Amino acid sequence: MVAAAASAQRVNDVLVPVVVAEGLVLEEVRVRRIGRGVLVEVLVGQTEDDERELDLDRIADVTRAVSDALDASDPVAGEYTLEVGTRGADSPLVERRHFVRAVGRAVRVRLADGTSLTGRLTGVEDDAIVVVPVTPGVKGRPPRVGAPVTIVLDEVADARVEVDMSGLGPDDDGGDDAGQES
Repeated sequence: MVAAAASAQRVNDVLVPVVVAEGLVLEEVRVRRIGRGVLVEVLVGQTEDDERELDLDRIADVTRAVSDALDASDPVAGEYTLEVGTRGADSPLVERRHFVRAVGRAVRVRLADGTSLTGRLTGVEDDAIVVVPVTPGVKGRPPRVGAPVTIVLDEVADARVEVDMSGLGPDDDGGDDAGQES
């Protein structure tokens, strides 16, 4: 495991300038044994002010750059499989830039004191986030929306985007045109 950690650090050192040159952030590097081979996982993300989509074309571009850099510097001994991707929708919001990118989304925030809050992330200030609490309605009643709550980032123990699947099913009137524009 120590060898994998050292290898991951070498890969990280090689890739930080490469990923930054592509206009992205190197989130994490993992190097691990899988069967007889080695898997190098590279997770990238967007900068706080990046307004472009992190789509498949951008992932392909950064994958080529990462592959070329690893081939040139050879920080991993022997053959390996390279996977380049993003952290994913269910990853924790850890850095300030993660919160900035999640503004407008539903979030679940667990605080250091053990309490939690679910609602809409409406803003990010210097060292704090603003969440408007939303309590789901019961038995067909509308959800209750509370007053905005400002939370200092240092008080956040865990925060994640809540995947919103509402609007993906059929309409309440039994129609089957969900997801289509009216």
